[in-house]
Amino acid sequence: MPGPIYTAHESAGPPMLGKTLPQLLYEACEAYQNPRALNQPEGDGWAPMSLDDFRERAEYTALGLLDAGLNRGDKVAFLLHSDVNFCVSDMGCLIAGLIDVPVYLSTAPNQMQYVIDHAEASALVVADEEQLSVAEEILPQLPRIHTLVLCETDGEKPSPSLPDDVSFFTLEEIQEKGKTSTSDVEGAIDDLLDKVHPQDLATLIYTSGTTGKPKGVMLSHENISYNATTSISELSGFEAGPDGEVAISFLPLTHVFARALQYAYMYKGISVYFCHPDNLVDALPKVQPTAFASVPRVLEKVYAGIQKKIMEMEGLQKTIGTWALGVARQYRMGEHASLPFTLKRKLADALVFSKWRKALGGRVKYIVVGGAALQPDLANTLAAAGIETLQGYGLTETSPVIAFTRPERNKPGTVGDPLPGVEVRIADDGEILTRGPHVMQGYYKAAEKTEKVMSEGWFHTGDIGEFDGNFLKITDRKKDLFKLSTGKYVMPQPIENELGSQPLVDKAIVIGNGRKFCAALIFPTEDQVRAQARQLGIDDSQPFEELLKERAIVDVFQELVDDANEGMDHWSTVKRFALIPDELTVDSGLLTPTLKVKRPKIRDAYADEIDALYEESPSPERETKRKAVIVA
Repeated sequence: MPGPIYTAHESAGPPMLGKTLPQLLYEACEAYQNPRALNQPEGDGWAPMSLDDFRERAEYTALGLLDAGLNRGDKVAFLLHSDVNFCVSDMGCLIAGLIDVPVYLSTAPNQMQYVIDHAEASALVVADEEQLSVAEEILPQLPRIHTLVLCETDGEKPSPSLPDDVSFFTLEEIQEKGKTSTSDVEGAIDDLLDKVHPQDLATLIYTSGTTGKPKGVMLSHENISYNATTSISELSGFEAGPDGEVAISFLPLTHVFARALQYAYMYKGISVYFCHPDNLVDALPKVQPTAFASVPRVLEKVYAGIQKKIMEMEGLQKTIGTWALGVARQYRMGEHASLPFTLKRKLADALVFSKWRKALGGRVKYIVVGGAALQPDLANTLAAAGIETLQGYGLTETSPVIAFTRPERNKPGTVGDPLPGVEVRIADDGEILTRGPHVMQGYYKAAEKTEKVMSEGWFHTGDIGEFDGNFLKITDRKKDLFKLSTGKYVMPQPIENELGSQPLVDKAIVIGNGRKFCAALIFPTEDQVRAQARQLGIDDSQPFEELLKERAIVDVFQELVDDANEGMDHWSTVKRFALIPDELTVDSGLLTPTLKVKRPKIRDAYADEIDALYEESPSPERETKRKAVIVA
C-alpha cells in the first residue's frame, strides 16, 4: 500500500483555481500601471514595454493571426528566443484560442521538424533571420504549415525561399492586420476571451527526453495559471506592482519552469528584464534584481568563480577570503548559532560576503532553484552570505511545481512541502506520486503512454523520494537505478550530485549496471583544474588531457570521490573513476536541452573508458582513444 497523503503546510494559503492565462494579464492591467513591465535587451541596455502596451500588442497579434487564416484550436509552433517577442506571441495565441508549441532552439533541425509535425502545427513563428533560415530548411517537409511569422528583421523584410502555399508575414504586419481587421477591436477581443475556458488546452510542451522521441505534454490554462498564481502567492514578502520586485529572466521560456514564473511575474505586475545566460554576469549589477529563477549549475558556477578568485588572491586578501569561505561553510540554515559564530559571520559579511551579494546585483531576496537538486552545502554557504535559495520540484507534466521551500520553511536538502491543492504520496517502491489541478491532461496522441504514468488520478513522476516531516526529499530517478552483478541496487544521483557540486567537476556519471562495483566518469571543469594546477605548482599551460594525468591532480579528484563516498552504502561507493577531458553539451547529443544526461548515449560514447575501468588490473594511467585517466 502507498504511504500517507501529504498536502501543503497548515499555514499555506488557498489554491487559486478557475483562471485562464489571459485573465492573469487583464487582472494585472486593472491592478497595476507598470511602464517597465517587460524589458527587451537592446545594445547595452533594455527597451521597456508597459503592461498596457504588452496587452495591446498581444490583442493585435491574436486578431492578426486569426485574420491570416488560423482558427481556434490550431497549433502554432515557436522558434523563439526567451524574450518579449515570445511573451507577445504566446499571449496572442492564448487570447485567440490557439495552442502554442514552443520548440527548443538548441535541437537539431530534424528534431524540430519532428515536434512541429507531430503537433500538427498550422503556423510557425520564428525569432529572427537565423531561425528563418532554419524554417526554410524544414518547411518543405511540413505541409500543414500555411503561415510563417518573423518577429525581428535586420532591416527590410527578407524574401525567403518558401513553399508556394506558405504566407509570410512579419510580426508587425500581423499586428497591423489585427488592428485593422475590425472596427471594434475591444468587442472582438471580448468575444475571443469569452470563448477561452480554464480547462482548454493552452500549450503543448515537448519533453526533451533522455531516451526515445519527445512526448507532447498537454497543459490547460488552469494547469499553468493555478500553478503560477498559487506558487507566487506562497512567497511571503513578495512585493507586487511597478515599485515591487524586479526580476531578471535568463532561463528558456520553452521550458515550463521559466514560462510559468513569467506568468506569475505578469500577474503581480512587476518589472522583468530578459537576458541571455551568456550575458548574465554583466546584466546582474545593471538590473539589480530582487528575484530570479535559476538552475543549480548556474549557482555552482557562481560558487566556483568565488573559489577560483580566492585561489588566485595573494597575501592578506587570500587569508581573509579563505577564512570567510570557511565561516560560510560552517553555517547551517535554521540552526541556532552561537554568539562567537554570529560575530564571525558579521565580520565575514562586512569584509567578503557583501561583495558576493554585490556580484548578484546587491538586492536579491529570492533565488528560486529548479530543474535539478541543489546541494545542501551550497544552499547553506550562500545563505550564510545572505543569499537565500528556495528549492522547487516538479516536471513538465505537473505544470511544473509540486513542492518548494518557502522563505519561512527552508530546509536544505529538501524541496519543501507541497503547493496548496497538491497531494503527494510515496508508492511502495519509493516512487513519488502526485494528484491535483497541476497534473497534465495527458500526452498528445499517446494514450498508451499517458495510461502508463496515470493511475486513479495519480501521476507517477518517475522520481524516488521520501518525506522528512512534511518536507519532500528527492533521492533518485527511478529509471536511473541500476543493479550490480552482486544483486545490489544502486542510486547514482547522491554521489553524482555531490561530485557535480564541486567546482572542479562539470559532470559526474556513476556507472555499474551488471558490473561488480560502481565506477564514475568524471568530466572536469578545465579552467578550475588549471587554477588548481597553478596552486600546486604544476605547469597549467600543458594540454588538458596531459594535465589530468598529473599525479597531484589525480589525487585531488581522489579526495573528492572519497568525500562523496562518505556515508554511502559500501556497494554504492565509487571504487574507480576516469577523468575525461571532454565537455558534455547539447550539441554533442549527450545532454538534453534541459541539460539532463542521456545515459545510454554516454555509455555508448565512452564504452572504451568504461571497459578500462573494469579491467582486472588496470594501470593507474591507461590511455584510451580519448586519453582518459583511469584510477584504481
